[in-house]
Amino acid sequence: MAQAHIGLPSYQPLYEQIKKMLTQSLINGEWAAGAVIPSEMELASRYQVSQGTVRKAIDALVADNIMMRRQGKGTYVVSHAEEGVKVRFLRLADEDGAKIFPRHQLLSCERAIASKRVAVRLGIEVGSPIIEIKRLLVHASQPLILDHIAVSAATFTGLDSAQINAYGGSMNSMYEQAYGIRMVRAEEALKAVAADETSSQALGVALDSPLLQVERTAYTYGDKPIEWRLGLCLTDAYHYRSELD
Repeated sequence: MAQAHIGLPSYQPLYEQIKKMLTQSLINGEWAAGAVIPSEMELASRYQVSQGTVRKAIDALVADNIMMRRQGKGTYVVSHAEEGVKVRFLRLADEDGAKIFPRHQLLSCERAIASKRVAVRLGIEVGSPIIEIKRLLVHASQPLILDHIAVSAATFTGLDSAQINAYGGSMNSMYEQAYGIRMVRAEEALKAVAADETSSQALGVALDSPLLQVERTAYTYGDKPIEWRLGLCLTDAYHYRSELD
């Protein structure tokens, strides 16, 4: 049986060690997105710790939106197929505070090389092959967000416009379903900018109109960066909504 303390710093709380082991099992593909994990009793036996320690480790993963508990059914790995998770990282809401669910319109999907800015965010070498995706997010028949996305071509072999259009859902759901990669957290930087020629035409606004720029890096298990995204958003009828604990 696995020993919880092997190869891990002794100063870590035991539940944190178990949390890391559970995360490593996710990285290794032992439990896919949407799958139920073994019971607390089984995991306690595997790691030779108490059920209370396992429960606390799972609580931490639930708090991180990596796992979810379902009454009477067990603990599941969170999936982007879940209705409430599909647009988890999209923070725009209407004036009443209701979250919006825009549809996607693909503009382009091309191979390119990583600039310094993208390389740093993705943790790859400058000049590495990447796939650049540009798309428009439309809500209530109006353009809302111009998205510029970059991912490593080595990670997403074969990704092209035909695959994106054929899938039709969110990018995060496609990453999960087609490549077994699940986004678990993201870091964002917000900035007010003026619309340039490209964004003004795509969004149907005048040149120099105010836009909200949202730069986001999304990570999978083990804090590995997977996707860089730059969104230019119209906020005249919508706002960025963030819930603070």
